[in-house]
Amino acid sequence: MPIKIQDALPAREVLENENIFVMTEYRAMHQDIRPLNVLMLNLMPTKIVTETQFLRKLSNTPLQVQVEFLHMASHASTHVDATHLDTFYMTFDEIKENTYDGMIITGAPLDAVDFEDVDYWEELKMIMEWSKTHVHCTLHSCWGAFAGLYYHFGIQKRDRLPKLSGVFSHYIVKKNSPLFRGFDDVFYAPHSRATEIVAEQIESVPQLELMALSDQAGVAIAKTTDSKQFFVTCHPEYDADTLKLEYERDVEKGLRPLVPEHYFPDDDPAKEPIVNWRSAGQLLISNWLNYYVYQSTPYDLKKIQ
Repeated sequence: MPIKIQDALPAREVLENENIFVMTEYRAMHQDIRPLNVLMLNLMPTKIVTETQFLRKLSNTPLQVQVEFLHMASHASTHVDATHLDTFYMTFDEIKENTYDGMIITGAPLDAVDFEDVDYWEELKMIMEWSKTHVHCTLHSCWGAFAGLYYHFGIQKRDRLPKLSGVFSHYIVKKNSPLFRGFDDVFYAPHSRATEIVAEQIESVPQLELMALSDQAGVAIAKTTDSKQFFVTCHPEYDADTLKLEYERDVEKGLRPLVPEHYFPDDDPAKEPIVNWRSAGQLLISNWLNYYVYQSTPYDLKKIQ
């Protein structure tokens, strides 16, 4: 089923070339159904890349999905054209009276920064608090997951050195959860982070439950027991070359990064990576949207508050 986005969004052409059904605003207005309203708080500097990655996953959904984009008013973005933000993004003041079926809070390259030292931390706290009464279900991704766990439950991230980078196998803790319907017994997902939380931190909070773990990468997925908040430390949305581009960037900067594990054939950066996480990544986002948003959100969004 389609995703509904603004006609001129750069991701539209990319997705249509991949034979993904993208519905224009004009066509959507002539369908007599209520779309799922999903808000994406995009904290990544490479906003267009991240938009496209998540929109690709959201495209395989049970209903029409209307996606809106949010950026931080208290932070000056330097890696994206201001026109792009002005055209496709809103600030919190512009949407704070709205209600949404779902929300995605993306990652950010802030592993080495304490939360309180992030220049937009106060604004992000305000948005996360607002989400508890204005969003039916929120998915926090990577740094967004660490930020959410810290703000909502006081769980502090831990440094992980050297940086965790690569594609790792995971096993499912809650095998009967609808989140993992269609999953194999073992699934793969990329990680790229220099921080972590451990299982004992999740298990110490009664409102949280572990969903998936990795022997190498640790906690991959957790959620609240009421299924209103999900915390995903891996990157199911990553493209085939995302880790490769990150590695090459760090090499050019002279950072001498380790080669991402289990990613390049024979661990040889000269060889093209083989994707083994795409299907699990699609299932994860689709199942979240289907079982935890679509099938439980109120038809009248005003009832979320």
